[in-house]
Amino acid sequence: MTATRAQRPNIIFIVADDLGYADLGCYGGRNAQFGPVSPVLDRLAAGGLRFTQGYSNSPVCSPTRFALMTGRYQYRLRGAAEEPINSKSRYSTALGLPPEHPTLPSLLRDSGYRTALVGKWHLGYPPAFGPLRSGYDEFFGPMAGGVDYFTHCASTGAHDLWAGEAEQATEGYLTDLLSERAVDYVQRMAPGAAAGTPFFLSLHYTAPHWPWETRDDAALAPSLAGKIVHLDGGNIHTYQRMIHHMDEGIGKLVATLDATGQLHNTLIVFTSDNGGERFSDNWPLVGGKMDLTEGGIRVPWIAYWPAGIAPGGTSAQHCLTMDWTATMLDLGGATAAPQYPLDGQSLVAVLRNPHAQFDRTMHWRMNHRGQRALRDGPWKYLRVDGHDYLFHIPSDERERANLAQQQPERLLQMRAQWEAWDATMPPVPADATVSLAYTAKDMPQR
Repeated sequence: MTATRAQRPNIIFIVADDLGYADLGCYGGRNAQFGPVSPVLDRLAAGGLRFTQGYSNSPVCSPTRFALMTGRYQYRLRGAAEEPINSKSRYSTALGLPPEHPTLPSLLRDSGYRTALVGKWHLGYPPAFGPLRSGYDEFFGPMAGGVDYFTHCASTGAHDLWAGEAEQATEGYLTDLLSERAVDYVQRMAPGAAAGTPFFLSLHYTAPHWPWETRDDAALAPSLAGKIVHLDGGNIHTYQRMIHHMDEGIGKLVATLDATGQLHNTLIVFTSDNGGERFSDNWPLVGGKMDLTEGGIRVPWIAYWPAGIAPGGTSAQHCLTMDWTATMLDLGGATAAPQYPLDGQSLVAVLRNPHAQFDRTMHWRMNHRGQRALRDGPWKYLRVDGHDYLFHIPSDERERANLAQQQPERLLQMRAQWEAWDATMPPVPADATVSLAYTAKDMPQR
């Protein structure tokens, strides 16, 4: 049910970074010392559709971003074999999103949308790669995976905030800068500026990704420059405040849409690039970033669109990040290039009717600890460190009751099913690396 050209919505695709499944109030998250952590997102969920079985394409950032950009399994591209792309990609002509590959923004732009990315890119550096080379008309944000929120320096110490392909020296707390730039974009896209031309805005926050800094930590910024340390610092209170800063920015964006008369026909999607890290609340799930247990890949999924989604909906539809890509292309009247068919599946019917579910088999693989996973209906096949597991997720979301010995035939069938799918993907390159920031001691042991 592709929308007609006159009905096409504006689309805002908001992606948080390392947000856990239950960090938001609408997913059961606890209040912080200061009160609700995510009141704006909670209201969007109540006024739209909340998915309970939404997954990321990967338990780590850049591979998921390959999938959301292409609408295809990330394993099809060399750059996504890095978990994640790290500093060695700065001068690489291989580790990034190839400009010739059709993308969500390039296909929407070809269909008549204006396009912009505000926030994290993490898919390779210019001159070989970059947002402006992959379908975005505008870009403001960091190219790397994680930057200091005040100095805007990456873990290498290099400054990493850009406007287009030029470095941008701008003072301020990064989450606020991204929110302000998104608000500015929406104001410029208001009816009258380009009447009848919809826009697609990717708003990819770095929050609540490390380093653990709130808006109130500005005085510490000079002493932290070039000293970003992943395993040091932080606490649950700082982490919750970082989420709240992001939520406040989203509130300003929604208010601007309303004030400019654009809210009614704007689809706002919110999700995370992977599961949470050390301070995240993933209850009742276990595991987190870098892990193919549920806590590493099941993430918040919220869709709000007054013109197209009834309020108060909840869906148990199984879905992956790249399904959002297929959905947005569907709503935008865009068609995938024949030589790059989508692996994602459109959710438009589910947006219209949360009970209109369809079968959705989902596959994952991970270099780290030799992980693999398959979700097929209520069942999940998982391999970690050479050990195979079989879980019935509806009755065991914490993945504690391994049913492999009770149902050996089902295990064999699902293992064969995963291996048949894996045979259709390029093999993992021998030189692919896993970030040294993540080690086995950070992962749940079984």
